[in-house]
Amino acid sequence: MRILAVSDEESKRFFSCYRPGALDGFDLILSCGDLHPEYLEFLVTMSHCPVLYVHGNHDDRYKREPEGCICVDDKLYNCRGLRIVGLGGSYRYRDGKYMYTEREMKARLFRLGWRLKRSGGFDILLTHAPMYGLNDLDTLAHRGFNCFRTLLDRWQPRYFVHGHVHRNYGMKIPQRCTYGSTTVINAYEYCIFEIPDET
Repeated sequence: MRILAVSDEESKRFFSCYRPGALDGFDLILSCGDLHPEYLEFLVTMSHCPVLYVHGNHDDRYKREPEGCICVDDKLYNCRGLRIVGLGGSYRYRDGKYMYTEREMKARLFRLGWRLKRSGGFDILLTHAPMYGLNDLDTLAHRGFNCFRTLLDRWQPRYFVHGHVHRNYGMKIPQRCTYGSTTVINAYEYCIFEIPDET
């Protein structure tokens, strides 16, 4: 399965400077938030594959949800056998619809607990914010969630895909790294990765 992950900033390659065929060959698009609905609608129209998204901390500006796309916030969503957990929003640094304290994010995870047990885990964690201590920053606005660490330690998904921390904030912000057996992807602007089909 060939996957395009996007977050935070619209890619000229896939939008304003789009060339026919640029979105061919993708089986799934994952959005980590803070992208305009029109951009996500363009992606789902031109790619002809599912676009799954979570909300970013700035998505309270939405006057409407992107048409043709699937919000997976607070869900365990199965896409062609790939189990995806969606948890949008950032650490609360001001009032906002998609901002959470550590305790509030932990409560969201608790509500997903029985579904995770029933499915035997999941393959991709899709979030807006990073994990505390991994790809986050010292500022309150870009702090990650510690409960994501607990989630990864317990279930060891194949991928953790997040946004929020723009890679142009500094030279030392990686696009990919690992945490245990999990590949961690910062989807700022875009990242392409592949998951081999299980036979």
